[in-house]
Amino acid sequence: MASSTTTSSTTTPRQRLRDLVPDIYLGVWPTGPKNSLTDVPGVLVHTQELHDDDRGVHTGVTTILPRHNWAESGCYAGIFRFNGAGDLTGSHFVEESGKVASPIVLTNTLSVGAAYQGILEYCVAHHGNREMGVGFFSVPVVGETFDGYLNNLAAFAVRSSDVVRGIAEATDDPVKEGNRGGGTGMISLGHKGGTGSSSRIVEGAADGTKYTVAALVQANFGSLRNLHIAGVPYGRIVAAERAAAAKPPPEADKAKEERDGSIIIIIATDAPLHPRQCERLAKRATVGLSRVGGYGQNPSGDIFLAFSTANHVPVQKFNEAGKDVPPVIDPFKPLVHGVDVVNDESINGLFEAAADATEEAIYNALCMAETLTGFHGHKIEALDLDKLKAVLDKHLVKV
Repeated sequence: MASSTTTSSTTTPRQRLRDLVPDIYLGVWPTGPKNSLTDVPGVLVHTQELHDDDRGVHTGVTTILPRHNWAESGCYAGIFRFNGAGDLTGSHFVEESGKVASPIVLTNTLSVGAAYQGILEYCVAHHGNREMGVGFFSVPVVGETFDGYLNNLAAFAVRSSDVVRGIAEATDDPVKEGNRGGGTGMISLGHKGGTGSSSRIVEGAADGTKYTVAALVQANFGSLRNLHIAGVPYGRIVAAERAAAAKPPPEADKAKEERDGSIIIIIATDAPLHPRQCERLAKRATVGLSRVGGYGQNPSGDIFLAFSTANHVPVQKFNEAGKDVPPVIDPFKPLVHGVDVVNDESINGLFEAAADATEEAIYNALCMAETLTGFHGHKIEALDLDKLKAVLDKHLVKV
């Protein structure tokens, strides 16, 4: 649902960084055709926004499906916690089993419960079992960042039905960015933050083999003074100009004085990685985050999950009494399940791609976000694209 409180603060229309500055250098690997998380074959995404000016509600939900049949076929996965002042439900199971067999939902801090319930409601309705309630074993994966400055968290606006809808309607369209999905009410690096995505294509050793590495971020972290864009200290340049003109600091920085915020990063790839390699890939999101200006400050929840769609990992099923079901796997007789994995000595291109896609995804979140007047009249300005282009045109090293 659209909101009249969302506006553009520059004459240049909102656009991604590559569209604003076409010759910008953001790493050696080319982007996928959509430059989005959905460039990874089989990955589906849905974003939903909730606006209600009367209640001060400006929030949303992002739903990611690792593959369309996630309940039958899991993905190897790994988690890295840069700073743990936040939540990612299901993380213990991901670390224990090395797989994710659940939708991944991103929302605000107080809506984790509704999102968790929504995943389970969908599972019961579509994968139910009269004996067990749910016919397979999975723990819902829900991540959060705090949007309480622009959104009335106490309204508990996100409902489990919103999550059920997100799972049902997820598509492989390019991810909608800025004030979209779970990023609707987020603030980042002195400006309106939100949802962003990007992808990279890495050539494999075999002729014609290519792998996609992509990132989706929910950016709600950082201060203007630390903002770097493609190596240019944009935040310090703007802060110096404001100081010279005796302008007060932006409202976004005031909002972050006591609570830095957080970022959730989801990395997807179709390269065949085992769980520890997925964890290593997730760690490289830290490189992209630091380039933009993230420090993992004490109150920040910086939690990253990476998954690989290459191998189809069996999901534990519960047999229903009285039904004609396939033979149960004997848990005491080891059964071999073959998988493919990348040789560790050849993984560096994937690491670079994860870092670069994360960096650009954050830029896209900032560039696509729009000025928002939210809860209690709090107003957070979008990144000024006219100014950004002027600064980058002046300071970027041309390669």
